[in-house]
Amino acid sequence: MIREILNTEIKSIENDGIDVLLLSEYKVKNVLEVPFSISNFSVLLIKNGKMNIRFHDETNILKRRDLFLIPYNSVCTKLEVTPNIQLYLIRTNFDFAHNNCYEKELLDAFSFLMLKSDQKISLQENDFKVLSVIYKLMSALQYGNERPDIIIKLRRICFNLFIYELKFIHSKYKPELDLDFSRRESIVIQFLTLLSIHFRTQHHVQFYAGALFITPGHLNKMVKESTGKTAKSFIIEALVNVSKNLLTDSSYTVANIADELQFSSPENFGVFFKRHTGMLPTEFRSNKK
Repeated sequence: MIREILNTEIKSIENDGIDVLLLSEYKVKNVLEVPFSISNFSVLLIKNGKMNIRFHDETNILKRRDLFLIPYNSVCTKLEVTPNIQLYLIRTNFDFAHNNCYEKELLDAFSFLMLKSDQKISLQENDFKVLSVIYKLMSALQYGNERPDIIIKLRRICFNLFIYELKFIHSKYKPELDLDFSRRESIVIQFLTLLSIHFRTQHHVQFYAGALFITPGHLNKMVKESTGKTAKSFIIEALVNVSKNLLTDSSYTVANIADELQFSSPENFGVFFKRHTGMLPTEFRSNKK
């Protein structure tokens, strides 16, 4: 169940771009099949039990009162939970945040946290209770159908309160994360925002640089200085991760995936995939059976 929740694309959920879950009962097997990619921006808060979750080589053991932000386009390589696990989870996307944040600085802070943070924060009891209440409020409003105009406004207020609380928590527990951004950092955040929305259809740095009114070389330089990777590397990484995820789904043919990701042909998709993974798509799929 937890894998299915984390691995479901937000666009396939019957909501307007945000999903709130309060998991209080868990009855499936302890060790879940991995790896799988998480394309949504997810914020976990553990209420009870333990979770062992790893992205690439970084393992995090989460327990009660631990907050964990799962960054954009992550690949989970290990996921184990105890039978008594209880948790709060919010999953959303940049479109929802962009349309519902009251202030640009909140959107920038949210974007930065969702894209960069993959370390747990062990909250004090008071901070845990405040965040828990916000989760519960958002969950209660999720399926409200009386006075939808009022519900929409209340959900927006709660969402902004949620971001404010995340920003406060990170300034309190991780003061080394400076959430006041320079122009360079703002450009990088905007690039990553655009990438999360368009990477399936836009594979070239020129598109993102044009949208930001800067040259491709300047964009690559700013992204490299801020993250250690070029803009092109981020595009390739996003495409490879989503390709691997789609290849684990037998309902997609290689041709379907090439079309989904707007490669000119299945052959060109195969060349791209082998160049960056060392395997043809069919070889990768066979190894996962």
